[in-house]
Amino acid sequence: MTGEYNKGTVNKAKGKVEEGLGKLTGNTSQQAKGKAKQVQGSAQQAVGNVQDATRRR
Repeated sequence: MTGEYNKGTVNKAKGKVEEGLGKLTGNTSQQAKGKAKQVQGSAQQAVGNVQDATRRR
């Protein structure tokens, strides 16, 4: 796995925590930021997967 994939995993986890805190406090802005960070993390993981696939060839 590449560093990009690992960064994506971390960002997804941070986003889930941020979204959860937003739900707990009723802060919809924080919830949205958490969801956005999760999407960013998913994109980073996808880039990492592509990088891995190209290295294997």
